[in-house]
Amino acid sequence: MEQILEYFPNLTPKQIEQFQAIGGLYKEWNDKINVVSRKDIDELYTNHILHSLAIAKVMPFADGSSVLDVGTGGGLPGIPLAILFPNVQFHLVDSIGKKIKVVEGVAQGLGLTNVKAEQKRAEELHETYDFVVSRAVTAMPRFAEWIRGKFNKANNNPLPNGLLYLKGGDLTEELADFPNAVLYPIADFFRDDFFETKKVVYLEKKDI
Repeated sequence: MEQILEYFPNLTPKQIEQFQAIGGLYKEWNDKINVVSRKDIDELYTNHILHSLAIAKVMPFADGSSVLDVGTGGGLPGIPLAILFPNVQFHLVDSIGKKIKVVEGVAQGLGLTNVKAEQKRAEELHETYDFVVSRAVTAMPRFAEWIRGKFNKANNNPLPNGLLYLKGGDLTEELADFPNAVLYPIADFFRDDFFETKKVVYLEKKDI
């Protein structure tokens, strides 16, 4: 929690309260439905919450934006971002129903009104969004196929609409077909060793 306050010092009292509550809610739900590995749950704030919020360092979403989180698992990165951007609409989807149950439980426990959770595959969606976010669900070529055509035409954010993807390691081969991908090293935003090789990958919609 101290890290979140350090890197995001302008939180409202309500946001601070929600970020304080999120740890307990995830631990409670994880005991019922395992969405975070047992060894990782103790590092929830660094490895999951703060990691999710790295997207916010690249893209401070404008009020009224719409964001799709594909393969959200237990709600990451969507739920931490929804706390940070209460005036942005987040649609969290996953093909596994029990994971969506966790998302709904955590969102409800936090009092989030800007989160919609659904058991669906990205390919089944017909809506369009300003941005798609995700956390290392699959390799980029396959992921791009899932989300192609899912973007709004009008741009209302600092960067043109597109994908913000959390990924680690050497991405040279994986991004070979995406020469215009922009990589933002998360270590530039957060000091913890966990982020040493992790990046936010940005792809504009026209390059997907």
